[in-house]
Amino acid sequence: MRDYSEKRDFHRMQVNSEVTVTDTDGKQYKGICKDLSGTGMQLHMDTAIPVGTELQTFLPSTNEKFPPFETVIEVLRCEPSGDGYLLGATIKQVKR
Repeated sequence: MRDYSEKRDFHRMQVNSEVTVTDTDGKQYKGICKDLSGTGMQLHMDTAIPVGTELQTFLPSTNEKFPPFETVIEVLRCEPSGDGYLLGATIKQVKR
């Protein structure tokens, strides 16, 4: 049984890997994917991204047996964090 403090349907997996994010205009940003779950991800970015923005993400694989993880996400929150911004996003589509 899950602890009361963690009521999520999917547990978060700590990733801390570089991610490339592309907006609908084709502009690319680099960031760090901090964690990943079955329905969302948390990203640390240098640039603030407005809530509601749809983005494509590309998380390269560290193992040649597995393809990169590519998604379409929607930003749910964007908060200042240290020298950048912490984004919480829901995964709308897994492309690969």
